[in-house]
Parts: sequence; structure tokens; C-alpha cells
Amino acid sequence: MKTKGLRWWVVSLVALATVINYVDRNALGVMWPAISEELGMDKWDYAFIVNCFMVGYLIGQSAFGKIFDAIGTRLGFVLAIIGWSVAVALHAVVRTAFQFSVVRFAMGVAEAGNWPGATKSNAEWFPISERALAQGIFNSGASLGAVVSAPLVAYLYLVIGWKATFVLLGGLGFLWLVPWLIVFKSGPDSHPWLSAEEREHILTGQRVPGEGGEESLANTYAPGWFEMLKHRQSWSVIASRFFLDPVWWLFVSWLPLYLVDQFGFDIKQIGLFAWVPYVGAATGAIFGGWLARHLLQRGWHVDRTRKTTIAVGGILMFPALLATTYAFTPLLAVLLIAVILFGFQIAIGSIQTLPSDFYSGESVGSLAGVGGTAAVVGVMFMNFVIPAVTETSWVPAFVIGALLVPLALLSVWLLARKIEPVTP
Repeated sequence: MKTKGLRWWVVSLVALATVINYVDRNALGVMWPAISEELGMDKWDYAFIVNCFMVGYLIGQSAFGKIFDAIGTRLGFVLAIIGWSVAVALHAVVRTAFQFSVVRFAMGVAEAGNWPGATKSNAEWFPISERALAQGIFNSGASLGAVVSAPLVAYLYLVIGWKATFVLLGGLGFLWLVPWLIVFKSGPDSHPWLSAEEREHILTGQRVPGEGGEESLANTYAPGWFEMLKHRQSWSVIASRFFLDPVWWLFVSWLPLYLVDQFGFDIKQIGLFAWVPYVGAATGAIFGGWLARHLLQRGWHVDRTRKTTIAVGGILMFPALLATTYAFTPLLAVLLIAVILFGFQIAIGSIQTLPSDFYSGESVGSLAGVGGTAAVVGVMFMNFVIPAVTETSWVPAFVIGALLVPLALLSVWLLARKIEPVTP
């Protein structure tokens, strides 16, 4: 049996896993007003629990980068999604901040695997010209999960309570495993459902023109961790993720609490408003991928394409973050945040594609994982800062977010210099 467009089925399943990933992780924030009131916890407890998740996420990014390189994409995703699904279900039986921190830590380790796994999957299954679009589809899963999570979790909470909601959400990952194990039988070089035409399209598309017009493999250099870190190109990924990802997590982790503090929202109102910014994020993920593909098809070099796309995202984010400090109505606030996340997804899609631009598939997952670890470190710093700076106003949080954007862009321009395959 041959399946037309099998690579799009693969990336769609990865995107669906990401939807589940974000529904699971956002559930705590959406239901936190009720959980904290019932169990007697406050914003500092929440910050501690979130950072325990981030510590696990930090460890999981680098660990799963190596795991995916070692056991492959198919089994790597199985291990990751079983781990986080069990952890989210266990939220139903914990009662203290420490117990929450333990299950969030375990959940963070497993959920982190989704990102290096997706980057590696896209490097395996897509030609260079389509990788940014594939990354955009994958990233739209994160945004769609955030769109769905607020109203879905709020509804489930109102119907069955917070404990049963966590158990129900934990079952989603196990349902996802069924189509994944059926569809992802092997890589594109040997998959029995892949047509000869699509296999040729994928494998030959992973070559780029060399000097004199010859074609050469785009990625033939596969250094180990320590050798990889000797190259400034690797540090462009690490530094840009460190500076940019805290902007995304500012809203993923703290948007419900911002709406509670700033506008006095309850869980039902959070469900009605908190999904809006992620529509912008989902649109930005697809648009950023389309833009990169369009520019490459027009003959632009990979270097010019990636930098242009990243710059467009940054130019949108910076003024919108500053404008959010003047948002005095909830509708204006969520619309401005939608612009911020639209720009973020445009930029991050190309940044997350850089590992496959620099190295071969054997090192892509590792660099993606290390970059994800750096992102988590940046997010943890932000999480420690937010409770302190938002005692009376959320303005300092948005100003800090705005300042991080140019630092992320400069990391790519100054460290990567020219985006092309790295040579020993």
C-alpha cells in the first residue's frame, strides 16, 4: 500500500502530539484559581511548581535529544508521550505544592522530548525547502493546543472537577499512540508505504547546490556534543533560544494569572478569553513556515531566508510587548498578546530549523535538545522574576520581554554569521 503525501501525515501526527502536550501542560494554569483556593496555595507556590516543571524540561530537552538520536524517532515519541501522560494523570492524587512539583518535574522531563523529536522528524522526512513549513505545522500544534486548552479545561472543570479532568487528559496520549505506531513504521529511506516519487523528493531535496553547480549533501557533518559546542553556529541556536523562549512562556505559564490579577477573572472567564492569543500564534506558525518556503522557492539563499523570517517575527513582537503595558481592557490585552505570539511563532520556526541547516540528522536532535535546555534556563530566570515584579503591576514583565527580543535576533546575526552547513 502506497500513501500519497506520507510525510504530511507524519508531521500532522507530530503536530497532534503537540496539541495534547499543550493541553496537558496548560491545564494546571487554567484551573489554578480553584486548586490554589482549595489547597491553600499562592502565586509563589505556583512559581515554584512551574519551575520544577522547567527543571525537568531542561533535563529532558538534552536527554531526549540524545535518546532520539540513539533509538530513533518512532520509539522516542512512544517513550516521551507515555511518560508525560502518566504524569498528568497523577496530578489528580497530589495535595501539596511539593507533591505537585514532583509530578510536574516528571511531566517536564517527558514533555521535553516532543521538541527535539519533532526537529529530528522534520529533518528526516522533509527536503530543505519544506522544513520551515513542516516546523510551522508542528509549532501550530503548540498554538492549537493552547487555543483548545483554556475552553476545554474550563469546561471539564465545571462538569467533572479538577481531579477527574487531569485523569481524562492523561488518557489522550495513549489514544495518540495507536495511529502513530501504525503510520510511522520506519524512516523515509525504507518505509513500505512511501511512493518512489515521494522518497526521491525527500532524499534528493536534502541536497543543496555546491560551488560550481554540483549538488552535495546539505548535512554531512555530525559532531558529538563537545565538538558541536566548539562551533559558534551551535551557540547561535543556544543563545537565541535562551533569550526568545521566555517570551512565549511568559504567556503559556502566566496568562491565566495575569487575567486574574489584572481583570479579576474566574475560571469560566479565563476559558472565554485565554484562547484568543494562541489563534495568533497558530497563524504565525503557518505563515512563518509558508514565508520561508516561498522565499526559498524564489531562489533566496537559506541564510537570507532564515534571517529575514526571524527579523519579521522580532519586528512584530517588540512594539506589541511594549503596547501591552497600556492594555486597559481584557479584549485589547489578548489581541495584543495575539500579535506578540504571531511574531514569536514566525521567528521561532526558523530558529528551530537551524540545527538541521548546520548539521546532519545524527546531530540535529542533540543540538535541538541543547537549545531547548538553554531556553528552559532562560524561562526559569523569568519565572523567578515574575512574582517579584508583578506585585503591583504587570508592566515590568512585558518590558523585560520586549528587551529580550533584540538580544535573540543579535544572537543569530552575530554568532551564526552565515547560515549554511558547518564543516569540520
